[in-house]
Amino acid sequence: MDANWNLIGHEWAVQLLKTQIAAGQLRQAYLLTGSPGIGRRTLALRAAQALNCEAPPAPGEFCGECRACRGFARGEHPDLLVVARAEGDRDLRIDAIRELRRELSRAPLEARMQVAVALNFEDASVQAANALLKTLEEPNQRTVIFLTAADEDRLPPTIVSRCELLRLRPVAADVLAAGLAHRGVEPGQANLLASLSGGRPGLALRWQEQPELLERRAEWLDACERLLAANRVQRFAFAEQASKDRASLRELLLVWLSFWRDALLRAGGSSATLANPDREAQLDDLAQKFGLEAIHGWVQRLESTLEQLETNVNARLAMEVLLLGLPEGMPN
Repeated sequence: MDANWNLIGHEWAVQLLKTQIAAGQLRQAYLLTGSPGIGRRTLALRAAQALNCEAPPAPGEFCGECRACRGFARGEHPDLLVVARAEGDRDLRIDAIRELRRELSRAPLEARMQVAVALNFEDASVQAANALLKTLEEPNQRTVIFLTAADEDRLPPTIVSRCELLRLRPVAADVLAAGLAHRGVEPGQANLLASLSGGRPGLALRWQEQPELLERRAEWLDACERLLAANRVQRFAFAEQASKDRASLRELLLVWLSFWRDALLRAGGSSATLANPDREAQLDDLAQKFGLEAIHGWVQRLESTLEQLETNVNARLAMEVLLLGLPEGMPN
């Protein structure tokens, strides 16, 4: 296994965790923040492997081949506990945290250390967050807890204060492209994925492994262009369909936001590198036809809607309001 736990980027976070594991000074709880697809969950699983490897090649490292390494890598080890908001629920419920607490109170079944991963903990209800707080205050010494969230500001300060905070940032495009190429991705495709993913290794790898996701991105961008010329009934119909899955809606809006930020750069005369280089001609056309002010207003509406989706706002209503604010008129 390579020195960076087979991760692309985030070397500082890997080194910190490796050093703590090697010295036997691992914290009881960590908060990993960053955008979805940045590598939060993967980093937690790599730490679980390093903690429990049966034949580590060096302190803080793991072999990747033993039973424990394979189980934690797949997310299927009996001493790995993963909780997240259930599909269809608006938040991570207290019942899920109560069950997690019950599991954490026991000794590990096979591994040296039990590892819990609470995904997107900003989704936790107030009651669920308070329930986990009790475990963070009195942790089982053979347990390590990893919380993931987009931003620490979305969590109660009492939770944040009891965790070691690791902020994961986007990986530089050239570093990400090189990492993808090292994994066998064709260089041109590696450069494209590095740009489109906004420096998020997990997202880039997911797109590489599931090309249908890239096709969905193209469909979302094409739909946004069609909506520019759509009437209110058509826009509301799109809003109804898109808002059925809140997580998918958030991904759609992130794709739109990345695209329209590129359009904003072009409208402002910037020569900055585009996040969507495969749509350069379309971006230039939109920038010329709509102009800086209209595009800037639309970008602000997108950002505001994404923020609203982090609350309990009605997703369909938020989407309807957003689409009513699309820039006026269809480019000729």
